[in-house]
Amino acid sequence: MKSFRDKRRDNRPHPSAKGAADVSRPRAGHVPAKPDAQPRERHEAKVDDRSEPKSVPRVLARREGALPSEQLPVILEVAPNADYALLDSGAGQKLEQYGPYRIVRPEGQAIWQKALSAKDWERADAIFTGDTDEEGIGRWRFPKTPLGETWPMKHDGIDYLGRFTSFRHVGVFPEQASHWDHMAGLIAAAKRPVKVLNLFGYTGLASLVAARAGAEVTHVDASKKAIGWARENQEMAGLGSKPIRWIVDDAVKFAEREERRGSRYDIILFDPPAYGRGPKGEVWQLFEDLPDLTDLCRAILTPKPLAVVLTAYSIRASFFAIHALMRDTFAGMGGKIESGELIIREKSAGRALSTSLFSRWVA
Repeated sequence: MKSFRDKRRDNRPHPSAKGAADVSRPRAGHVPAKPDAQPRERHEAKVDDRSEPKSVPRVLARREGALPSEQLPVILEVAPNADYALLDSGAGQKLEQYGPYRIVRPEGQAIWQKALSAKDWERADAIFTGDTDEEGIGRWRFPKTPLGETWPMKHDGIDYLGRFTSFRHVGVFPEQASHWDHMAGLIAAAKRPVKVLNLFGYTGLASLVAARAGAEVTHVDASKKAIGWARENQEMAGLGSKPIRWIVDDAVKFAEREERRGSRYDIILFDPPAYGRGPKGEVWQLFEDLPDLTDLCRAILTPKPLAVVLTAYSIRASFFAIHALMRDTFAGMGGKIESGELIIREKSAGRALSTSLFSRWVA
């Protein structure tokens, strides 16, 4: 299912549900990556499901066995660093530093007042205005020099491209760095081959972190454009030789297919939207469909799995809801369920900006 991240983090009403390939992550002016002379496994894979059996509704029942231990609330924090900083926030906006650029974007959770002066905010290189048509880079205003669609960025030594998209996002969600670091530590500590599945993978930073740490990665997103961007990031990072499969597919259907053919993973990341449509019109509703997908994720784990990480954005729920779901789903497997919120610590006044809920099972 296509990650509907653009809309779920931006509380404006979403446009009419056009073809799923562009609804969830509309992007402007994308230049496709140049194909290699000799295609390799890491290249984008299209799924031919003409002979695929129709999905049968999954029958869920509460699992037997002891519930995993629990730790909550867990607050995972990203502090300002040389690559990224939340400089200030307030009055429904946030001022961020991405590499060389200062960027102003809407932020509905910033209901307090700005700590920095108006002059500090006016030094921004790019401001998302939201006052033009839904498509096009015109939704960004550049007070100084007009900027291109992309610019070079880094995360912990990994090069990638930041992007000005028509739905206010910039190709990366820095609050996820806490999960990326945790995953890289698990991969390194395993001292064995590790397979990672990244569902709703977007532009691929999590996949690149996992691949650099030594994992074999399968990255799934229903947006062909997002997959193209992720492949560009792989080349930008100098990780072209790392084993990453880029799959354009509906996340649920892909997971069902993996279950049937016996494919298994040690770590699964899934970041489902509140609402979305897949490439063939499949409809995703978080509260209706999340239990099935969570159960599927358990079903495609290896006999000695390491972790399953769920994040949820812009939903009217407490992390206690997804915590209880994850704890029930992983009954009988031991380990621990850790649940809470991802936050970014502000540089100006030290306030915490909450960005999402999360729940993760760790063996």
